[in-house]
Amino acid sequence: MTFFLSANCTLKQTGVKKGVNKGVNRGYNDCAMNKEEITRIKELKQKIKALPKGYISTKNIGGSIYYYHQWSEDGKKFSKYISEEELLNLDTLIKERQELEQELKSLKQNLNFSFSLMHQNTLVADLLFDDNGLLRGVSNLYSTEHLPTGCLNEKGDINISNLLEWWNDRSLPLSRSGVREALDRLNIDTPQYLLLKCFGLSLSDQYWIKPKNKDIRWEDINFFDNDFSEDVGELLFGKAINKKDINLSSPDNTSVGNLKKKWKIIDGKRVLVKGGSNPFRQEPYNEVIAYKIASTLGLTCVPYEVIEIDGYPYSVCEDFINENEDLVPAHWMNKVLKKNNNDSAYTHLLKCANKLGIKDFEEYLNKLIVFDYIIANEDRHFNNFGVIRDSKTLSFVGPAPIFDNGSSFGFNKVTLDVEPFKGIETKPFKTNIIEQLKLVSSFKWVDVRKLNYIKENIYKWFEVYCSKYLDKERIKAISDSVNQRIDYLIQYIAKKAA
Repeated sequence: MTFFLSANCTLKQTGVKKGVNKGVNRGYNDCAMNKEEITRIKELKQKIKALPKGYISTKNIGGSIYYYHQWSEDGKKFSKYISEEELLNLDTLIKERQELEQELKSLKQNLNFSFSLMHQNTLVADLLFDDNGLLRGVSNLYSTEHLPTGCLNEKGDINISNLLEWWNDRSLPLSRSGVREALDRLNIDTPQYLLLKCFGLSLSDQYWIKPKNKDIRWEDINFFDNDFSEDVGELLFGKAINKKDINLSSPDNTSVGNLKKKWKIIDGKRVLVKGGSNPFRQEPYNEVIAYKIASTLGLTCVPYEVIEIDGYPYSVCEDFINENEDLVPAHWMNKVLKKNNNDSAYTHLLKCANKLGIKDFEEYLNKLIVFDYIIANEDRHFNNFGVIRDSKTLSFVGPAPIFDNGSSFGFNKVTLDVEPFKGIETKPFKTNIIEQLKLVSSFKWVDVRKLNYIKENIYKWFEVYCSKYLDKERIKAISDSVNQRIDYLIQYIAKKAA
């Protein structure tokens, strides 16, 4: 894939056949719950928040009556003396709050927050949400086999707690830069509420929620075949949206992770644009170099390229999941079996992979650990690696290609601290880079000639991106660190073979 920027910083792509886009998925902007009632609920919440809580109590002390405002907050009880002059106004405000709370309660009871969880067009379960978009329960279960991986217990029964976690974790993290500002701009309280605006659709799997009173099919709304709005992505990038009706139907509502990112459609391809973190904004460059290293080693890795938007580097990659696949992160693989106290995190994951019938998963982990060792990846958590499942047959295709490698090569360290081993905290099995390398059971696949090729080229690969964010001194520190880790690896493999 070849990407370039036009003069107005709009992403374009060349050399890719245009896909089919049936139309813009309008989400709940067109078929939502009663818009007036939703607006009234938001107004009521804001008014109630501004009014005093609690009640007024009286005490008779020595024949004199004293008035106190009493209320609870964060589990603590508070009491404050009020004068007779303050009494009438406070009493009026408290009664106003109580009336508004009663109206809010009635409105919520009348609204339909019941939806069906769908897997493409397969009915999975009926779900109940609160008015903030948080999943609260399951009213009916129709297909256990189509539940998300990890949402069944070992007896084959639904695990409600895991399903609640799966849904509520599907939303944007509040820790990501720009999320709180975007929610304020949209007058929305929680990122989970945004899920209701896009049917819960994602570009990582085929799950969605269907309003109970709507006749909608997956083919008509999924983001793989239909266009989607870029309004949410623009808001998350801090752009001003100068239009009254913002379309919230976007896969950006379900994109996890803390770095600034957004989905775009370029010549029919779904691509993810992702930024870097201050002060070096190194992650986009790292993605490209990590791909070169993985390709050299013969590993399956998502290709990345670097572009520039408003003077800042961003990585771009194409969606590696298609309209008939589900990405199942290792976090959810881990939940198919209860972990034994004697099992390490590594051993438990292997057992879960075996339970799911995933072949050659240990070999995959061997390669992933060696790859992460070379690039000094400090953020290989259980949600950014995993396996792919066929959403129709429910069989597992195999491990997902390696992706999300930006937090590597000393990405957040000052240049003087970019060293081969010092200060590197690894994940997900061990926090020490050498101790995690010891988990590798076989190095037969490693070609020392390819390792030496990486050593010879690592500086040149980074030098292409030499800039104010990545100067020559930093590139040399990164390259020297990679070379020293490779030297240690070659010696380590030789000792293991001896």
